[in-house]
Amino acid sequence: MALIKSISGIRGTIGGRPGEGLSPVDVVKFTAAYGTWLKRRAGEKTKIRIVVGRDARISGEMVNRLVTGTLMGLGIDITDIGLSTTPTVEVAVIAEKASGGIILTASHNPKQWNALKLLNEKGEFISGKDGEDVLAIAEKEDYTFTEVSALGKVIYNDTYIQFHIDQILALPLVDINAIKEKNFRVAVDAVNSTGGIAVPMLLRALGVENITELYCEPTGEFSHNPEPLPENLRDIAKVVLKSKSHLGIVVDPDVDRLAIVCEDGEMFGEEYTLVAVADYVLQNNKNGNTVSNLSSTRALRDVTEKSGGKYFSSAVGEVNVVDMMKANNAVIGGEGNGGVIYPEFHYGRDALVGIALFLTHLAKYGKSCSMLRSSYPDYHISKNKIELTPEVNVDAILSGIQAKYKKQPVNTVDGVKIEFENEWVHLRRSNTEPIIRIYSESESESTANNLANKIITDIRELIKEQQA
Repeated sequence: MALIKSISGIRGTIGGRPGEGLSPVDVVKFTAAYGTWLKRRAGEKTKIRIVVGRDARISGEMVNRLVTGTLMGLGIDITDIGLSTTPTVEVAVIAEKASGGIILTASHNPKQWNALKLLNEKGEFISGKDGEDVLAIAEKEDYTFTEVSALGKVIYNDTYIQFHIDQILALPLVDINAIKEKNFRVAVDAVNSTGGIAVPMLLRALGVENITELYCEPTGEFSHNPEPLPENLRDIAKVVLKSKSHLGIVVDPDVDRLAIVCEDGEMFGEEYTLVAVADYVLQNNKNGNTVSNLSSTRALRDVTEKSGGKYFSSAVGEVNVVDMMKANNAVIGGEGNGGVIYPEFHYGRDALVGIALFLTHLAKYGKSCSMLRSSYPDYHISKNKIELTPEVNVDAILSGIQAKYKKQPVNTVDGVKIEFENEWVHLRRSNTEPIIRIYSESESESTANNLANKIITDIRELIKEQQA
């Protein structure tokens, strides 16, 4: 069993003893802490509203009842939008003028996991400082429930996915006619979660009539590992070929990550979802700035600079990307895991707006999906990790790597990132496990792997020095 308490939310496996997994007791505890934090921000006598939505995982209904009941007990009103997506909840918070929102989803984690993802009144993930305040309230159990005459009320509203789609259709850069004229054949893999509701709805609204649905029943029984990585997408690749689709669309359980499969069954590449969408947005926003995190592909920088804009990198984490986007007035940004953030709409990773912009781009490009992919710089990212024993001083290891490569440009905003002429390597410590994650990128897959292996060797040598 596992329970991970972080500034952005509470995540854990269902079951077990309180404090060891995401038990009902833990759900109530952290919901009460979050609700109390919101009440204190608004003023204790102010009646507030929170939006709650969930993905389709099996534990969702149970967790939803615990969350809504706890909020009612605090005297908070709830708009429950039911089966939904992470970006839809974010949009609903703004539309409802709510004080915050809770998304019940463990994103790409397997079905035994669930989580409370916490939003502020802007429909954005709460800040690090705010998250610390919520955790402190939970730790002290510093909350008080209301008397019976002041209990909160629940309003159910299952129209927000359609509302979300309508908002996307109204965006100036979404060209419904261009998409419709191409008569795209599209295959969809929604891993048996709420993308199975939202993605086909969106495609039909965009004028796509020929849709092959794979794993689109929102049962929560994930048909494969729900993280949209190439090794988990073999089934959709076969379906794309068999159905002669122009492309395949894949989303994770809460629909904030987007992966594309080309017409030949090959992966477009999760890193390149953002690159392609950014390319289209930049064509319509010359000299526009972009942002991605330190572990994302260099291709976004290349596309941005070609367009006359400036590229900025942030620490890993959506809230960090959003802060950097706001600071630099970015027209597009996101994370290299298929997370597209389009600020003209809202500041959150949104696979649905990513789909609409990607299809418009592909329609206007006028060639195949694979040809679009080949038009971008071809980089390869190698993702590795090294497991450490608890007694290893991780900070000393990272400092040692920084010192060893001090002649190279080094960024220490989030771990240690070292830039080489045509490559980079990024080392990040895990907040939950005794490991260091190592990401490296090069124009050659073998070079990226070799660079990662070289850094792993360096780390092992530093560990030996510590233990000597």
